[in-house]
Amino acid sequence: MDQMIQLTFIWIISFIVAIQVGETMMSPGQGHNSGATAAATSRSEAAYLREAKVVPGGSMRAASWFKPHPPYAARGEGCFIVDIDGRRIMDCANNFFSLIHGHAFPPVLAAVQEAMVKGTAFGMPTESEIMLAETLAARNPRLEQTRFCNSGTEAVLAAVKAARAITGRERIAKFEGCYHGAYDWIEVSLDPTPANWNDENGNPASIGTNAGTPESVLREVVVLPYDDPQRCAEILRREGPTLAAVILDPHASRAGAVPMSRETTAVVQEACRRDGALLIVDEVISFRLGFSGASPLFGLQPDLVTTAKIIGGGLPIGAVSGSAKLMSVFNHADGKPKVSMGGTFSGNPLSMAAGLASLANYDQAAVGRLNGLGDLLRNKVHDGFEKAGIKAHVSGLGSLFRLHLGAAKVTGYRSAYAGPETSQTLKNIHRGMLDEGILLTPNCSGALSTPMSETEVSRLADTLGAVVAKELSTRV
Repeated sequence: MDQMIQLTFIWIISFIVAIQVGETMMSPGQGHNSGATAAATSRSEAAYLREAKVVPGGSMRAASWFKPHPPYAARGEGCFIVDIDGRRIMDCANNFFSLIHGHAFPPVLAAVQEAMVKGTAFGMPTESEIMLAETLAARNPRLEQTRFCNSGTEAVLAAVKAARAITGRERIAKFEGCYHGAYDWIEVSLDPTPANWNDENGNPASIGTNAGTPESVLREVVVLPYDDPQRCAEILRREGPTLAAVILDPHASRAGAVPMSRETTAVVQEACRRDGALLIVDEVISFRLGFSGASPLFGLQPDLVTTAKIIGGGLPIGAVSGSAKLMSVFNHADGKPKVSMGGTFSGNPLSMAAGLASLANYDQAAVGRLNGLGDLLRNKVHDGFEKAGIKAHVSGLGSLFRLHLGAAKVTGYRSAYAGPETSQTLKNIHRGMLDEGILLTPNCSGALSTPMSETEVSRLADTLGAVVAKELSTRV
């Protein structure tokens, strides 16, 4: 007990020192509520120039980078980030939707601190991995068994390998424009353009995303249209018997952040059952949409489910879940498994503790409240746009949202596709929001977190309306 008191005291002192350091980093005369655009002599610019010397591109993550450079974070406080120049920014990016409770959530900090003093990682299992797997199973019976890893990418990679081992087939199908991590096969047709997105028959083509993608990879991936159930059915009727799995995210951010139609999900479900392919539902982001995840909301009965982000409470995590029968493909207890899955930090006690605290505080009531705030946001934004005569709208479900310019309805990747002019306008809006102290992702999508209230939602809606109106007025 004395050791715990001492560690708690050290943690409190460190937190106070961090606050004081952040305040001393502010430029002369610069307050916490000043605009978020870095000045020419800002600490963030200095950090970027320093990092560019030792890191390609001057940043570890291309997805969150934007010109001239992002601000550098010093600390987080609930739904706010304080950057190293002392500016306080409302965070609607949530580290790409992983921070369901925002930053420095006290129950997560307490759980990690308690776990940390016992050891950060072991070459042995811990009871915490049992508890988190049990928690997932309790939220959704289809997540009967789970294997943990360290990212959503790893989870999807393992699920695809499992499907191949179970079915004895090699090919997979995925939806055009959908992101499932950094893995050759699932990166196919991640960002096709109108110039190359159709094959000779008018169906979605298999397009390599990275330079050097082997042609053999492209032949092993069937690409499906996100918002055309009839064509999707035709493709699966032809290709289904060759497929190990179909992977889908029913609310794919990169495909417009629009819910996949029930017609399309039904087509996929039926094809998988008919042809013996496994249905993998990627809920790395969309698990937050419901207490039991996203699949029940779309009438899906997946064979395997991949999760990450909110189940780790802000620490690295990934998971593959499914029935005991299917998950036995990873069973190493009786000899060599059909599919090897493991890692030095898989199931580490810090991520397990953080995940348990995160999910314990994301109960039915919290899910309902946050989803209600998402509905309120979209309604407020649409009302504001309508009153101002702005031709734009916000898509999304639950606590997730994305801005689209123009009056046309967005139903998937192709209708959400932004050409060069629209892309530049969205970049300007993203920068304009940051100038007003609100951080979105670079494509103007975002997420709400539990520390937010109607106050933050109103500020977000009003600011978005003003910034969009100002930017569009310059195009007239």
